[in-house]
Parts: sequence; structure tokens; C-alpha cells
Amino acid sequence: MHILVRSLLALVSAYLILVTGIYLVQDKIIFQAEKLPAGYTFTFAQQFSEVQIRPRIGKELNALLFFTPQDIRKGTILYFHGNADNLQRWGNYAADFTQLGYNVLMIDYSGYGKSNGTPSEETLYQDAEDTWVWAKMHLKETRFLIYGRSLGTAAASWLASRHSPEKLILETPFYRLQQDRWRLFFPFGLKYEFANYAFVPKVECPIAIIQGTDDRIVAYTSAAKLKPLLKPADRFYTIAGGGHRNLREFAAYHKALAEILE
Repeated sequence: MHILVRSLLALVSAYLILVTGIYLVQDKIIFQAEKLPAGYTFTFAQQFSEVQIRPRIGKELNALLFFTPQDIRKGTILYFHGNADNLQRWGNYAADFTQLGYNVLMIDYSGYGKSNGTPSEETLYQDAEDTWVWAKMHLKETRFLIYGRSLGTAAASWLASRHSPEKLILETPFYRLQQDRWRLFFPFGLKYEFANYAFVPKVECPIAIIQGTDDRIVAYTSAAKLKPLLKPADRFYTIAGGGHRNLREFAAYHKALAEILE
């Protein structure tokens, strides 16, 4: 009996040490930023321009502006990427939108790529706001759409709830960041809320959500919980068999984008 009690105490102690450690390093788990040297040269197969967003002294966000031909241009998409890597990876996704007639402005969040600062929920929202202000001031455009992917859906929905874009598009969004299946490892909760459920009802423009049924990062059920919060004319696209990182491999995804961006 004593051996059993000691074993149980050892397991409980190990579990508490584990979850405490995870809680303390959750910033590194959530924000998997990859830095780039200041002199790094981006390479892509399509036309683009590198720009610097300097909203205030000491703050700099690195951004890429991808171009679509002038004769088919319909507007500009402000694209907020997921939690990992940097613009060298995410810039490759711009082609899905430029081929449909949209310029694409992508930023690296604070602490990502060449952007300075440290990422947090608050700074991601501020980065989104700074991007919106810069775009409205510097781009001769009347149609602005906001696109968020994964972690970026919170920045996108927050921004759309404060302004009036033409559309809000959310790819693989979560209801809130902490999902039920992670509660074993985060019994104390997360430091960050990233509450899509709080922002979506405040968005007045049309909303489109795209989610795969086999997503192992953001469960389909988490995204589906946003359905009751949508307006009657908003749309929810289900990509059968789609995962978290491979939706663009599905014809249904490109069909959905074409309908949304017509």
C-alpha cells in the first residue's frame, strides 16, 4: 500500500511539474516565431514589394505586398498568418489570392521575421490595427478585405470588429484558443484568450469561414461553434478531408475562395 501511495504521489508530482513547466513556456508554444536577419532577401515566383510599417518610434513591422495585374484588380487583402515561421513561408500563399484579382498585404507579427518586438495577444491586435491604418493611408484602394489563418483569425476578427472591411475570411478558426482536448496540459488555463467567439458577433461585414473536417490542430467542432454567431448571409465552408496545413491542396478550397472573392 505504501508503495502504491508513493507511486501515486510521484505521478501527481511529475504531472504538476509538467503542467507548470508548460504553463510557464506557453509563449514559446503559441508563438513559434522564426526570426530573419535584417539583410535577408525574400524570393518568390510572383511580383511583390517589401515594405516597412513604422507606426511609432522604435516600432517596425516587416511586410510584403504582392501584386495582381492592374486590369483584373478587385481590391486588397490584409492577410494575417498563423503562429509559426515567417513571411518567407507565408508569402507563398499569396498566389491563391493574386490569381483571383487581389493584391495581398502580409505582415510578420512583432518578433517574427524582421519585425521587432515581442509577440503577445495584445501586440498581435496592435499589429493588426497598425496594418489597417498603414494600408488606408498608403494604398490607393477602396476595397479592403481581411483574411486570417489559424492564430491569425483572432487578429483578423478583432480588426474586422473595429473597422468596416468589405469582407472577413477566416481559415481554420477556433472558437477560442484553449480547446477542450488541451485542458489536460493546461489545467490552469492559458494566459491568452484569443476569443473569436467574442469578436465575430461584432463584425458587421460579410463573413466566410473555411474549415477542414480532419484538422488535428483546430478541431472542426471548435470552428463549428462559431456557426451560431454568424449572420444569416454569412457562409461556412466545410472541406471534407481537409487538415490544418493542406487546405489549398483541395479543389473545394479553391472553389470556396473563388466564390468568396468573386
